[in-house]
Parts: sequence; structure tokens; C-alpha cells
Amino acid sequence: MLNSYIIKVDCPDRKGLVYDVSMVLYENDANIITNREFVDLENRRFFFRAEINGDISVSCIEEKLSKKLGYEANIYLSQRKRKNIVIMCTKEAHALGDILIKHYSNELNANILAILSNYEILSSLVEKFDIPYHFIPNEGLSRAEHEEKILHVLKNYDINYIVLAKYMRILTPEFVKNYPNKIINIHHSFLPAFIGANPYKQAYNRGVKIIGATAHMVNDNLDEGPIISQDIIRVDHTYSWRDMQKAGKNVEKTVLSNALTLALEDKVFINGNKTIIF
Repeated sequence: MLNSYIIKVDCPDRKGLVYDVSMVLYENDANIITNREFVDLENRRFFFRAEINGDISVSCIEEKLSKKLGYEANIYLSQRKRKNIVIMCTKEAHALGDILIKHYSNELNANILAILSNYEILSSLVEKFDIPYHFIPNEGLSRAEHEEKILHVLKNYDINYIVLAKYMRILTPEFVKNYPNKIINIHHSFLPAFIGANPYKQAYNRGVKIIGATAHMVNDNLDEGPIISQDIIRVDHTYSWRDMQKAGKNVEKTVLSNALTLALEDKVFINGNKTIIF
């Protein structure tokens, strides 16, 4: 049976790019199963993703594409396989639990290597799934000292993505630069209108009619990284703030799950501070 691969290309736009990429794949015995492309006209940048199969040499195709497309091209070619993720959490179980159940049910195209938390409260949940749980308390430590301890643990794992499943501590730019475009976060879309303690109670007091959530890549700016997935649900005056919180948690776990699936299937391109989703 032929191996399956994902190829992603982005480069400055010009005529003939689809032809050039397709010919390199054809000449190297790769068969295109599906493909999509998009041109960002404002920035004149071309994006291409294809699922291919064949008895191919990854390094050979990458080299020939680099020569054909030029040094400004980003080329990603990898065999389709489960990716390795580590999840970071604090106290809330809904987002973490949803991912763990999907992993247990073989609905997640990933290997969960470990869970990291600054609290022990979720360790009993994780134990049920036989996944390592690292408790790294932050009390008495500066942010830099705490992150150093986290990085010491993470370096033991070969990680494709870090998932922040309601990890309630701000990561510093020094931490983020170790995993560029590899950290996925979920937050309620009340930000920046309702920040700080108990945003759902603030939203209730304001009489909001829509509850939403946003999953995004983490960068140096708090909650301003490229957005991967969003969703909303409507609420009304009959909702208490606890009803809103419950509804919000359901949206959060769904949005995070959707974003994670897109990333694991290599369907996300970073385009400045935006994403291209195929």
C-alpha cells in the first residue's frame, strides 16, 4: 500500500505555480488525491495544500520544489501520521476532559504525551486515561522560574503542538519563542470586554445575548495570535450567570476541539497575524 503525505506550500504569487508544483510531484511519482489553493491578493502570496500518495523521496521533492519556487517559499512535506501533543491546564476540566475522551475513543489524530498543570486538582481525571501528569506548582516562584521548570519537562518530549486547555497563566515571549506557531489556546470571546475574574458573571450583569469562544495560535501578544476557529451560541434573559458559564464551556471545548483537528490534519497556514484554513 502506498504511503500518504500532506504537502503545504506558501510563496510569493506568480503565474504557473499550480503547474510548477504539480509537475514536480508528477515527475517524482507522487499522485495528487486532493488539493486546494488560495492567493492572498493584498499581499500577493500563494498558498497550496494537497494530499498525495506514492513511493516518494521527501528530501528529493523538497529540494526540487525549493529550486523551482525560490528561497522565499515555505515547503512542508510529511507523511500522514499521528502528531504528538502535550496539554497544559489549571483547574477547569471541561476542555481537557473533552480532548481526553476523544483520544480514548480514537477520534483524535494525536498521541497525548503528557499533561502539565500548576495544580494537582485534575490529576485524578488524567490517571483514568493512563497519561503522565506533571504537577509544576508556581507558588513562591517568579514567572521566569516557573516557566523554566515547565520547559525542563517539555524538553523530554518530541512535541508537535502544545494545547492550552484553559491554562490560566500568561506565557511570556521567552517561553513562546521555544514553540513558534505550536501553541494553541482557547478563551471566551468576551475578551477584551470582560477580562479578569468571572467573565461570565460580568457578561450576565451586562445582559449579553451572544456567548462565544476563540481558539488561536499563541504569540507575543496576549490573546492576539492568529485565529484558527470560533463559534457562538445565543443566550437570553432567562439565563443565570451559571447557565451562561455552562453554555460557554460547551462552546469552548467544541471550538478547541475543532481547532486542534485542523492543526493535526495540517490544514492551517499562518499568514501574518491571520490563518488560511483549508
